[in-house]
Amino acid sequence: MCPVAAPGYPRGATIRANRPDIPVGLKMSDITTERKGEVAWIRLMRPERMNAYDAAMARSLIVAIEGAADAGVIVLTGSGRAFCAGGYLANLSKPDAGALRSMFYGSLHLYEAIRNSPRPVIAAVNGVAAGGGNELVVACDLAIAAESATFGQTGVKVGSAPVLGGTNFLAMNIGEKRAKEVAFLCRRYPAKQALELGWINAVVPDAQLEEEVTRWADELLRMSPRYLEIAKISSNLWWNQCRDGYLSGLGMLVQAIGSADMIEGATAFMEKRQPRFEGRAKRIPPREL
Repeated sequence: MCPVAAPGYPRGATIRANRPDIPVGLKMSDITTERKGEVAWIRLMRPERMNAYDAAMARSLIVAIEGAADAGVIVLTGSGRAFCAGGYLANLSKPDAGALRSMFYGSLHLYEAIRNSPRPVIAAVNGVAAGGGNELVVACDLAIAAESATFGQTGVKVGSAPVLGGTNFLAMNIGEKRAKEVAFLCRRYPAKQALELGWINAVVPDAQLEEEVTRWADELLRMSPRYLEIAKISSNLWWNQCRDGYLSGLGMLVQAIGSADMIEGATAFMEKRQPRFEGRAKRIPPREL
């Protein structure tokens, strides 16, 4: 086993989670990277918060993905019972505009690192993929899930909105009406249903996830790297066309930082209760003619 090299560092170096420029040992607080033959495995390592990421963790992931450009295939997976629960919601209950702006735009940069990597990126979904974690799955080229995995968005339930895939590009996978259902209602979808909808590529028993992902990776490794890259970059057509929508959505999220609905949604989530939103306008009776 050999960890993925960070750009500019020798093979065997890895990246400190809060300082992406400093190589350290194999295991980090936020992510680990490991080379298994020609496959680079990148694992999110914050199980106590269901692998939710902040801006620093997003930067670490970007550096790891870019550093794996010399691999044949890149795999993203999680630790514990979750793949990724998206952005770290504790930040939203006491919003810091600068930190949240960094997290919001860091999410876009992370997803674009996946899309712009010359290598196929497989999401090995070991558990819950929620919110930005589901959008992370959407950004990956392929997705293989354990039977226990679930998928869905959380945004409008907790004072946010899934503007980086959930409200737009997901429709390319499952259709517009279903994508709106996912974004509006924040339901949870089991892996087998996600497969039926075209959300993911395969579902296997939990114990067979790594074996199945390795099988797909080995098949990819038999292909021409040059033409795989051409196929990947050309397949980004619809993702790229959504980019103006991503930026517009992020702009709206930034302007909504500190809103009553954001604070109430995040606070209710942390307190495990139903939110009490104030955003619905009172009905104004019609004027008499």
